[in-house]
Amino acid sequence: MKILLHICCAPCSIYPVKILRREGLEVFGFFYNHNIHPYSECVKRRETLADYADSINLRVIYQKEYNLEEFIRNVVFREADRCSYCYHDRLRSAALIAKRGKFDYFSSTLLYSKFQKHKMIQSIGQSIGKSLGVPFLYLDFRKGWKEGIEESKCLGLYRQQYCGCIYSEKERFYRLSHK
Repeated sequence: MKILLHICCAPCSIYPVKILRREGLEVFGFFYNHNIHPYSECVKRRETLADYADSINLRVIYQKEYNLEEFIRNVVFREADRCSYCYHDRLRSAALIAKRGKFDYFSSTLLYSKFQKHKMIQSIGQSIGKSLGVPFLYLDFRKGWKEGIEESKCLGLYRQQYCGCIYSEKERFYRLSHK
């Protein structure tokens, strides 16, 4: 059984890949992150993932373009609901690749983060999966949160300090500068 795993960054992939492989699934990664700002951050995450994926023999499909403008156009004036759009965009893109590649399932490393909205991700993923005919595999990877962090630190992986979009970057750094 093959699964296409949307991967937001290398550190968040450590525990999910380990668990999915332990369950006997053949895991393929998919790096699709038009939301990441600035571009240099997207490149750091992609390069870190590429190095890590090579070290664990994980095949990864990488997005060819960087379309930040589309992300911004779709969330402007709806900033409070930006995560819903972002989840939908990334999960739909993963599901389309999974369908084309005849994968048995698709999922996301977003399910590893204790900061993400799991019920929303699950609902969106299941809806997309049903409409496209590729099941969304929901697994709560948060129980491996500390294990993944420790391993990423031991490996010296680049660890970002915010989700990725310009709004989460602002929230992270603005909050720190106003304590």
